[in-house]
Amino acid sequence: MAAHGHGTLLFAHGARDPGWAAPFEATAARLGELSAGEPVALAFLEFMTPDLATAGRQLAERGCKTVTVVPLFLGAGGHVRKDVPELLEQLRRSHPGVHWRLAPAIGAQPGVIEAMAQAALSLGVSAPTP
Repeated sequence: MAAHGHGTLLFAHGARDPGWAAPFEATAARLGELSAGEPVALAFLEFMTPDLATAGRQLAERGCKTVTVVPLFLGAGGHVRKDVPELLEQLRRSHPGVHWRLAPAIGAQPGVIEAMAQAALSLGVSAPTP
């Protein structure tokens, strides 16, 4: 199995409706295309699989020495501030040879804010008038 220096673990909330995951799965697939062969995994906090521990283990087994966990949350609420650091600590204990790095919530990134504003604008501009 080839070793990889870096992997990315996208982490979303999860939902009971399986269709909810489609944009996150598309994001993971696109990141895989853009990442020049670096491993990408998608995990969920609740309701869906895999969970963070399972996806993290998979990246460690693929030989990743550094994994960046990217919370696919619009803001840094309780899950990002409390739950994710606790889950990362569990990963650190389970895989001490891997450096686990927590990125800021994706929704706080200027490019995401701009993309949401542009999308909202286009939806408003293209919406039929009543």
